[in-house]
Amino acid sequence: MTRKYIITFKPEDTDKSITYDLIKKFDIRISILKADIDVGKTGQLVIEFNDEQEKIKRAVSYIRERGIEIAPVGDKIRFDSSLCISCGACTSSCLSGALSISQPDWHLQFDPDKCIVCKLCLKACPLQLFHIEYSE
Repeated sequence: MTRKYIITFKPEDTDKSITYDLIKKFDIRISILKADIDVGKTGQLVIEFNDEQEKIKRAVSYIRERGIEIAPVGDKIRFDSSLCISCGACTSSCLSGALSISQPDWHLQFDPDKCIVCKLCLKACPLQLFHIEYSE
């Protein structure tokens, strides 16, 4: 089973070794998809668990027990391509490479498999054509 989560660290929690604990204590497979964490500042980590459902549940409980916020991320992003003018504003904010414009037609291409649901495209799109659906 594969599930994505956003972990939000308070400034006093940024020095905790959460990913190490997850791997060592729970023997769980994780992938860090995006990280924006500085010691002493609020930070976020987009992480993907790829393991048995029960292991994932225990790992999520472990994080919550430590007072760290963790929220599931749905795997769906809705993009209204029919209204897109291919301005490219969203491509510069997409760190995962899910959004691109290339030759020969110079139309915006969206690859949902590469999307890490970081929400940067929501702010970048002047026409507000991106809608991210979260699910439990």
